[in-house]
Amino acid sequence: MKRRNKRKPVRPKTKLGLPDLEQARAAVVGSLSSSGSQREYRRAIDEFVAWYCSEPRLSFSKTVVTRFRAHLEERHLAPATVNLRLAAVRRLAYEAADSGLLSPELAAGIRRVKGAKKLGVRVGNWLTQDEARALWQLPDASTLKGARDRAMLAILLGCGLRRRELTDLELVHMQLREDHWAIVDLIGKGGHIRTVPIPDWVKREIDEWCRLGSVSTGRIFRCVCRAGKTWGERISEQTVWHVVRTYAAKLGLGRIAPHDLRRSCARLCHGAGGELEQIQFLLGHVSVQTTERYLGCKQRFRGAVNDGIGIEPSP
Repeated sequence: MKRRNKRKPVRPKTKLGLPDLEQARAAVVGSLSSSGSQREYRRAIDEFVAWYCSEPRLSFSKTVVTRFRAHLEERHLAPATVNLRLAAVRRLAYEAADSGLLSPELAAGIRRVKGAKKLGVRVGNWLTQDEARALWQLPDASTLKGARDRAMLAILLGCGLRRRELTDLELVHMQLREDHWAIVDLIGKGGHIRTVPIPDWVKREIDEWCRLGSVSTGRIFRCVCRAGKTWGERISEQTVWHVVRTYAAKLGLGRIAPHDLRRSCARLCHGAGGELEQIQFLLGHVSVQTTERYLGCKQRFRGAVNDGIGIEPSP
């Protein structure tokens, strides 16, 4: 009788080579819908791969990832940065196991690696009413670039958009809803869709920029050359950074980022009596806890919210 050759089952690897890591990285990046997330995860995975390949070749396991976390902490990186790097590595292990490159047991161990502890509360930058008003009114509205920058700052402060959402904004997004202008079906972070009301004063600034820049279709914000003419079809996120930093520095506000204007919008809405739920809708947060962090609220004991709720005995 002829003996049948039984094929041995292919066992997942414990030590991944560079081609395996590249394949898993491509799977991770391809599973992300946001270009910003793709960029951050690609950078984090590349950093891990460079470290992993420089070390003596060990198993891709919980022990190795724990050592990588220690390596990141030795560089005195912020806890949020360390946790982002670890999240990318966990995702890398998951995709490697899903494609049969890594043992599921090793992948499960990697996913149990704890992140860095966040000590204290992250300090954000919030502008006061006077600072916010002075910032968006600072650009010279009589020039083309000034009109554009003025409209950009107004919509960042008045609508709380992210800088990517600002660069992607098109004229077709602005529509009337219940006799009020709004940015309709705006696709934000994580592919979440929301509708953002536009204050009248913000709409006037956008209209003035579109009139001076002859913008009638496509993306609202365009580049402005030194000759005072528009060119291109859109602006970059780096341009938004530059505009915010430039005018904030002129007012002596320090290192203000575009996201600080989004944070300021949330707090100003809350200070004006806006409901927490409505601010959550405005910013497009999935969790109300995220909105609360944007507000930077602190518990008040003098004049507490439950001091006069209408059920106390009459004086």
